[in-house]
Amino acid sequence: MTEHSWNAFTVERKDHVAQVTLIGPGKGNAQGPDFWSELPQIFAELDADPEVRAVVLAGAGKNFSFGLDLAAMAPVMGPALADKAQAAPRTTFLGDIKKMQSAITAVADCRKPVVAAVQGWCIGGAVDLISAADVRYASADAKFSIREVRVAIVADMGSFARLPAIIGDGHLRELALTGKDIDAARAEKIGLVNDVFADAEAVLAAAHATASEIAANPPLVVQGVKEVLDHSRKPAVDDSLRYVAVWNAAFLPSEDIGEAMAAVFQKRAPEFKGR
Repeated sequence: MTEHSWNAFTVERKDHVAQVTLIGPGKGNAQGPDFWSELPQIFAELDADPEVRAVVLAGAGKNFSFGLDLAAMAPVMGPALADKAQAAPRTTFLGDIKKMQSAITAVADCRKPVVAAVQGWCIGGAVDLISAADVRYASADAKFSIREVRVAIVADMGSFARLPAIIGDGHLRELALTGKDIDAARAEKIGLVNDVFADAEAVLAAAHATASEIAANPPLVVQGVKEVLDHSRKPAVDDSLRYVAVWNAAFLPSEDIGEAMAAVFQKRAPEFKGR
């Protein structure tokens, strides 16, 4: 396969295993425009590469990802959030949501199993991303948060669609309704991650070890296992993604989301008024 130069990722291939690493360019590997445009391209290439049999998904530096880069994505969100936004900007926003959803879905639909290695913070859209992986590992310092509710957003990139099958409805509701942070030990307890390792180096090594085990198996059978496991839940996932995309295109604009964004940039507590 021809290697590309990516802005938000690096991609390395060795011994039938590819490593896809988030590198930003936003602080904490935040998910800006390059992330959303490059992710589906990368996973389409890996899916089509017969030499790749498993993928390790990692983040560079101290953190896996801070999630959505609010500042960088403002041009996408701004018109739909404008006061009295009409049908045209909301329709465009719906299309943008669906494109972003398809980026995460490219990870879930990749025929090559994906093992996520998480260190440090894994926030919002980053939880959406790892929910699309087949196996999730964490370092002892990892912290997770479905934080969208705290910035007046209904999470719409896949956490609500995929996590019920991973952590169960009750745990998902607790995390989604509070926006609380949980540590690696709690994440392992509820099943969000399969195992916890001492540090970033150890969790990446463990992810590669599992990916190598997968890659040693018959590749077409591995793909068949994944397809069969995904078959029954995929219609429900697709339906959930469609519903939340339409819901957010219609109802995301509010005074509260403007207040939430202002509070983030001004580094203060928001004051929500339900308007």
